[in-house]
Amino acid sequence: MKFPGGKRNRFKKGRSDWIKLTIPSILLAVFFFILSFSNIHTKTYNLEKFSVAEETIHSPITIENEKNTEQRVREATQDVEDRYQVSDTITEERLGYITEIFEAVEEVKEDEGSTDKKLNELETLLSENIMDELPMEIFRPFIQADYGDLEKSEEVLASSIQKYFEEGIRTTDLENTEETFQLKVRYSSIPDQLKEETTELGNFALVENAFFDAEATDEARKEAVAQVQPDMVQAGEVIVAEGVTITNDIYEELEITGLLNEERNVIPYLGLMIFSVLLGGIVNYHFYKMVKEESLTYRHIYVVLLVSIILMSLMKGVSVIPLSVESLYYVMPAAAGALLIKLLCNERFALLMSIVFALMATVLFNGEVASTINAHAGIYVLLSQFAGIFFLWNTTDRQFIAKTGIGIALINCMALSFTVFLSFEKYTWIDWLVFSSYGAGSALLSVILTFGLLPLIESTFDILSDSKLLALANPNHKLLRKILTEAPGTYHHSVMVANLSEAACESIGARGLLARVAAYYHDLGKTVHPHYFIENQMGIKNPHDFLKAEESATIIINHPYDGAKMLNENKLPREIIDIAKQHHGTTLLKYFYYQAKEEDPTVQEKRFRYPGPKPQSKEAAIVCICDSVEAAVRSLDHPNQEKIKSIVHSIIEDRMLDGQLDDCSLTFNELSRVEYAIGETLQGIFHSRIKYPSQSNAVKEAK
Repeated sequence: MKFPGGKRNRFKKGRSDWIKLTIPSILLAVFFFILSFSNIHTKTYNLEKFSVAEETIHSPITIENEKNTEQRVREATQDVEDRYQVSDTITEERLGYITEIFEAVEEVKEDEGSTDKKLNELETLLSENIMDELPMEIFRPFIQADYGDLEKSEEVLASSIQKYFEEGIRTTDLENTEETFQLKVRYSSIPDQLKEETTELGNFALVENAFFDAEATDEARKEAVAQVQPDMVQAGEVIVAEGVTITNDIYEELEITGLLNEERNVIPYLGLMIFSVLLGGIVNYHFYKMVKEESLTYRHIYVVLLVSIILMSLMKGVSVIPLSVESLYYVMPAAAGALLIKLLCNERFALLMSIVFALMATVLFNGEVASTINAHAGIYVLLSQFAGIFFLWNTTDRQFIAKTGIGIALINCMALSFTVFLSFEKYTWIDWLVFSSYGAGSALLSVILTFGLLPLIESTFDILSDSKLLALANPNHKLLRKILTEAPGTYHHSVMVANLSEAACESIGARGLLARVAAYYHDLGKTVHPHYFIENQMGIKNPHDFLKAEESATIIINHPYDGAKMLNENKLPREIIDIAKQHHGTTLLKYFYYQAKEEDPTVQEKRFRYPGPKPQSKEAAIVCICDSVEAAVRSLDHPNQEKIKSIVHSIIEDRMLDGQLDDCSLTFNELSRVEYAIGETLQGIFHSRIKYPSQSNAVKEAK
């Protein structure tokens, strides 16, 4: 890989390289901190009680109004009535007295004799408690009454008293209960001559049977207190609307939410700083990993920074638009960032930045209410970007971006449906259609923004995208036509190298399209002296037969640099120029070296070596290997599987031992896969064919 400007762009653990990776991360974190500053900033006010609010004031935090909560607790406690324990023993005892009286009266009524005699006998039957509280004369009307009237009196008396006892009779309720019973008897079917005595019996039976239960009362009060909900001032809640008088209650809420405190709380700013540093650290770590793995160059890093700044600015701009439209952030082109990063960098980094952008959205779309985050916005932004990455599977066709917009719109609508259907708010189908139109609009804007920014960023940062590579691979490109017309053998050789290089790169996850296109141009320098290269010597004598070894070597050695110069003059991408310059590394022209050594044993080897540099990227190293492999296999008379496998292995081993692969990041495992991929591709090209019979034999067989 290369730094912008042609310097080496391979990651080193030096201080300058660390700074180059850290500065973009710091800039991203600082820019996010600045943009989201107002989202956690709490404005304070200088207000007086009973003044008129000049603007609508929202609560910046969620906090409990302890004073109102305590008042609720007191009211709940006061509303709890005292609990009383009803004594079943007293109830049974008093009802037992009534039963005893009527049974005794019925007993003496069966005896013969006067009423006075029966009264005397009744006195011997009744218990002492009854006799102590009731005069005997009260029973005379009951003794004289017939059984039907006696039964009516007992029924009314027993049922009423039992009901009152079951409800519980407190000391304070006893008088009212007696009056109620008196009225009930008065309007009952009891004969008039028994009503007064029945009332007196009821007053005798009715006593207090419900006593205050301190434990039950205390438990009831505790339960009531537990049911009290704290009086919370919610974040974002309107404390006072514009034009409303500030009452004592409103003033207290302004105080507890800190809106009257001129000494602003710095804790939210500290939290935002920590969040920004975390996001910057995550991005910086992946910058390090991807530059080290040669997945990105420093140009790509600054592209990511620019796209991040654009998307953050869009999110902030949408969040502060002074419109009453609900959830306007759903229209924001959220997927544009992921689409641009995937097209300009790679899918892996697009996935990472999608998560980072979603986290940023939770803060930037919090309605500038401190201490809150908008989880709905974060989920929506994340799913929208993931949809863009997933549906943009064809990065080589610019028009495919428009098709990707359909998939993004679908996922946006599904994400919005998730939000709407889970909400407790009541939404109609019209509301759902409106939200769906937001999602479709977001997808459309994402596609438009991607189309608009992609060529601008590509040209500004000289980014080599897949679509740009495909344009360079067009056979009608003037440089490719130059190779074809001036050095046709070289053109065929380049096409073969391109096929091998692409297959080898794809086997290890390197950029196969870059290797293919670079292979097309890697031998452009041979067009300067095309006939000095064996693949172009058709029907002519070898010009090297008439030159000294050193002269021949000079012509051969110059072709990578002649090609790089021509590519540079035609403003081809830096990556292709680098591969053209590096595809021979510092290898030795063995044929001419040994030829020169036969004439002069003291000749220096370095005069017959390419000046380099060695391959700096995986793609350059693979083109270097495939260039030699193709030439070697082409020289075989009868290539077969064993010969091809042996040549591929020996060339890779030779490049390793010669140190040509020292400056690229190819591992032994990757080299093994490269060797296998090259061998398989060559087997497909030089596969064995069926030997057809000669024409004479065919004629004989026909006879």
